Amino acid sequence: MSENKDSKVKNNAARPPSFWRRFGMQFGIWSVGIFMWLIFVFTASEAFTSKDIYLAFASSTPLFALMAIPLTLIVITGEIDLSFPAVMALATATFAKIYSGTGNIWVGFIAALIVGTLCGYFNGWLVTWFGIPSLVITIGTSFLFRGIELAWMNGSGVGLTDDKLLGVANLLVGRSFFGIANQFWWTILATLILWFILNRTQFGAHVFLTGDNKTSAQLMGVNVNRVKRRTFAIMGFFAAFAGLVASFEVSYFWPTLGEGLLMNSIASVFLGGTSVFGGIGTVTGTFVGSFIIGAINAGIVASGINAFFTQVFFGLVIILSVIMQAVISKRIKR
Repeated sequence: MSENKDSKVKNNAARPPSFWRRFGMQFGIWSVGIFMWLIFVFTASEAFTSKDIYLAFASSTPLFALMAIPLTLIVITGEIDLSFPAVMALATATFAKIYSGTGNIWVGFIAALIVGTLCGYFNGWLVTWFGIPSLVITIGTSFLFRGIELAWMNGSGVGLTDDKLLGVANLLVGRSFFGIANQFWWTILATLILWFILNRTQFGAHVFLTGDNKTSAQLMGVNVNRVKRRTFAIMGFFAAFAGLVASFEVSYFWPTLGEGLLMNSIASVFLGGTSVFGGIGTVTGTFVGSFIIGAINAGIVASGINAFFTQVFFGLVIILSVIMQAVISKRIKR
């Protein structure tokens, strides 16, 4: 009897999710985004029918999309990370310090990415080793990383205007094809890489299994803790990269870098169809969700609505997204 039950659990866990289970939520949630975009087209047609506003999206949205996309992997495993804005700042501070002290661009660049990755791995290690909810752990490490960065930099910023930095600046944030900012192309590249990892590798399959049913994943031999640590490390790497992009965009590192990007990133993940319960989500959905969030920012201002209502719209979008996830999830299970 128990043998039959075990085999049934394994078979259910091994069965790949159906098309509607994987993408049903996204169709519902994306429809909300399209509906809102149509509203903005009608209420601010002059702005939303001009290419300039979309070029602006391509410049500003990647600053949080580059973190929202890897955050998707963490949420799929059933965890959350609230410390990535602080990781973003600490990693970029590492670049600023090393470059200021040595004048070596690439040593500073690589060191920043390593610091970001290690911070992310540290988060994952704390979560898995002590079994403490990631929400609590990453609130704590957010204060820790931010405090280290502020103390190290003495609360001061660093200008990134040297001629030696022009090559890196053009590579990261220069304008290339059709006047589109390079950070947009970096965001697409990040989406493609993480899509491949999530959908075409064993690690990606383990990410879904971990979030869908941790017990079944362990029965199938998945090292759940290692999977979670790796997703946090990936998050740290991309937070560091996003910090470098953001700083080079304005040719300046400021000590409060990353503040104000947390909610945009989280909203993008849930708006893109990733389940708050774990086990379901796509990076392509998050990519689209990021640009919907960017459109809301611009659309409210362009429509003549008081900018203070932006957070009201974000709150409604997140609540509506989570409700739709719950409703569609119940229908799929039927």
